[in-house]
Amino acid sequence: MATVVYTDGACSGNPGPGGWAWAVEDGRFASGAENPSTNQRMEIQAAHEAVLALPGPLEVVSDSTYVVHCFRDKWWEGWRRKNWHNSQRKPVANRDLWEPFIDAVLTRGDVTFRWVKGHSGIAMNDFVDQLAVEACGVPTNAKPETAQADASIQGHGLGVFGHRPTELGGYDDSGIAAAVRAKMIDIFDAKAVIIDDLVVVSGLRLGAEMLGAEAALDVGLPLVVVLPYPEPESVWPAASQQRFRGLRDQALDVVMLQTAKPNSKQQAGAALAKRDAWIVDHVNEALLVWDGSDPALGKLFRSMGQRLGDDVWVLDPADL
Repeated sequence: MATVVYTDGACSGNPGPGGWAWAVEDGRFASGAENPSTNQRMEIQAAHEAVLALPGPLEVVSDSTYVVHCFRDKWWEGWRRKNWHNSQRKPVANRDLWEPFIDAVLTRGDVTFRWVKGHSGIAMNDFVDQLAVEACGVPTNAKPETAQADASIQGHGLGVFGHRPTELGGYDDSGIAAAVRAKMIDIFDAKAVIIDDLVVVSGLRLGAEMLGAEAALDVGLPLVVVLPYPEPESVWPAASQQRFRGLRDQALDVVMLQTAKPNSKQQAGAALAKRDAWIVDHVNEALLVWDGSDPALGKLFRSMGQRLGDDVWVLDPADL
C-alpha cells in the first residue's frame, strides 16, 4: 500500500514570504518557509520535501496542477530535451527546484501524483493549506492571494474573454452557457496535447470568463486569475460571490493590478479596461466568446488582433 501524502504551498504576495507543508493521515507532517518566494515555488518545495522524507511507495496529493501535470503529462521530458527551455524557448521557471525534485522522483520510481480540487471539503488538503499559510506568516483566516502588477505568466498563457450572462442565457445555469463551457473543455483538451505548459488566464467576470475558468479546472489545467482591484465580486449576489471565490481559491496564481477599490463606475470601468490590456499583453493567445454583435467586445477583438495576430480565436455561441 502506498503512503498518501497531501502537500500545499502558499505565498503572501508573489513574490513574498512563502510557506510549504506536507502531511499524512497517520499524524506525520512537516512545514517550512522561504522568503522571498512564490506560490509555484512553494508548491514544488512541498511535494519535493515529502518525497525526500517519506520512504516506500508514495502517492502525492496536491491541488497544484503545476506540480501534478509535470509528472502526469511528463513535462519534464520536454524540458530536458530542450535543455530546460519551454515551448516559447524561454528558460523553465524554478529550474533550481524542479531539477532535483524530478531527479528524486525518477530515482525512486515509486512515486505517483494525484490532483484534487482545492477548498472542496477534503480535510487533509485543508490541513496542509493551513500549515503552509501559517509557515509563511499569514493569519489562517486570510490566505494570501495577491500578486504584483508586474507579475508574469509562467507558461503558454491562453486568455479567456467574452459575453456576460445576459448574452449567454441568463445568470442561472442555461443550455447556452453549458454548451459554451463544453466547447471550451474540448478546445483546452486539444491545445493541452500540443502545448505542454498551457495556462488558462481569466479575469473571472460573470459569463464567459468564469466559464473558461471552470473549464480549465475541469480538465486539470493551471488557472491564473487577474483581478482589476480587490473584491470585485462584492457587489454580486451571494451565490455568484461564492462561485467566484471558489474558483479564485483554486487558481495557481492571483494577480491584483491595483490595491485600491474604485470610487465610481467610471473608475471601475477604467480598471477593467486596464485589466483586459494587461491580460492581452501577457498571454500568447486568446479565446473570445462573441456573437459579433457587442461593440465593446468588437473593440477588444481588434485590440487583441493587434497584439496577438492570428492567435485570437472566436467562439460564437450561436454555432453551438
